[in-house]
This record gives sequence, C-alpha cells and structure tokens, in this order.
Amino acid sequence: QVTPAKLIDVAVRRIAATNAATNAVVTLCEERARARAASFAQSGGAPGPLFGLPVLVKDNQAVAGVRCTAGAPMHATRIAATTHPLVEALEAAGGVVLGVTNMPEHAAGSHTFNPVFGATHNPHDLGRTAGGSTGGGAAALASGAAWLATGSDLGGSLRNPAAFCS
Repeated sequence: QVTPAKLIDVAVRRIAATNAATNAVVTLCEERARARAASFAQSGGAPGPLFGLPVLVKDNQAVAGVRCTAGAPMHATRIAATTHPLVEALEAAGGVVLGVTNMPEHAAGSHTFNPVFGATHNPHDLGRTAGGSTGGGAAALASGAAWLATGSDLGGSLRNPAAFCS
C-alpha cells in the first residue's frame, strides 16, 4: 500500500542518490514533511487530490520555517516567516513540501547558478546546464527525485529547463 511516509522514503532515497551530481535540491525539510504526513493519519479529513505527494518548491517560494535564499548571499541564512500562496495551495490540496530547489540569484538568469549553492547540472549530461531559472526543479524531476516541483516563468524560466532536462 502506498502511503505518504513511503512516498517520502522513496523521494529521500532518490534525492540522496542523485543530488550530489545534480545539485538540484538545496534544502531538505524531511522532518517537516514527515510531521505533515503523520498529521494526515490523525486528521481523518478529506486528503485532497495531492494526498501525501512530496513536492519540491523553488527557492523563491517561501515555506514558513524553512530556509529561503532566492540564491542570494544577502539571504543565505534567512528562514521564511510566512508561506507563499502557491505553496499554501499545494499543501491545502494535500501536498507535502519535502525540499527546496536551486535557482539563479533572484531568479534572474537562464542558467541555474548562484553564489550560495553553486550550479545545478543537467541529469542527462552533467557537463551541461539544467537551464534556468527553474533549473533545480527541472533537474530534480528529470532525475526522478520528485514527482512534482514548482517553478516560475517570465521569459522561459520553466520552458527552457523543461526542454534542457527532457
């Protein structure tokens, strides 16, 4: 039987197996995810369409209590006080935030590199870029580290990494 805890186990193992090469997931919040998964069993309410699915969020979409740097040295130690509305909606639908993905500083760039975490690599060819600015999310998805990751797009920030990592 598939449970939220088992999904977290699989995702954590896959992140451990791939992330040293890709550098896609820059902050793991496994304890928070496990606590949320445990709360489903206690609530007894309707689980929602994403029930227990681990989700990775881009490092400019804050999760209360989790580091949110936007890839910028000035925010390298910032812990978010509030949660981004997109993340709130995902959690309301039953999603479980498992970690944060890499991005260019302030999401400004078509190559996922920043001075806080370094570069994210394309999981199909580690010598190539994962694109940007949602390169961390694209590399995580392409490497099987998660089934759902958030992003943002103004000038190709979703489309380019999706194409580069497919």
